[in-house]
Amino acid sequence: MKKVLLSLLMLAGLGFAASAQTEGAVNKISVGPDFALPIGKLADANNLGFGGSVQGELNVAKSLNLTGSAGYLSFSYKKEIKDAYKSIFGVELKNDGIIPLKVGAKYYFGGNFYGAGEVGAAIATGEGSGTAFAYSPTLGASFSVADKSSIDLGIRYEGWARNSSSVSFIGIRAAFAFGL
Repeated sequence: MKKVLLSLLMLAGLGFAASAQTEGAVNKISVGPDFALPIGKLADANNLGFGGSVQGELNVAKSLNLTGSAGYLSFSYKKEIKDAYKSIFGVELKNDGIIPLKVGAKYYFGGNFYGAGEVGAAIATGEGSGTAFAYSPTLGASFSVADKSSIDLGIRYEGWARNSSSVSFIGIRAAFAFGL
C-alpha cells in the first residue's frame, strides 16, 4: 500500500511539473484503476480492494461539472475468514464484486484542485446479494499532460448503506482523462 501511495504522490509531482496551464472544469471522460482500503466493519473481513472505473464530466458552469461514473471493485477476504468459512460450511469463499453506479458534481477551485460528491447504487455481483445506497465525497487534482488530456488523482471516503447496516472504505483513483 505504501508503494502505491508513493507512486501516486510521485505522479502528482510530475503533474505539477508538466502542467503549465490550469485544468479547470471541461467536458471529459476519464478511465483508471481504483484502490480501496477497507475501514470499519469492512476491514474486519476484507483486505485491500482493487478495480477500475470510468467517469464522465459535463461542464455546466465556469468551475462546475456534473459527473456520472460506473466501475467495478473486488475485495478479497482475509485468510482467517476464508479458513473459517471452509471449516464451517465445507466450501471455498469466493471474492464477490461490487458495481458502483453514481452521479454527482465536481467543483474545481484553485485551478487544478477539486472537491466532488456522488451518490448512487452499489450493486453486489454475488449470488443472493443486493443493492446498497452509495455515497462518496472526494478531494482531488487534475493535471494537464497534453492539449486535451490530463491525469486525475482523487482520494475519497465511500460508504455503502443497506437496511440498517453500512460499510465504508478510503478509495484512491488515478485516471487518464480525455477532453471532449
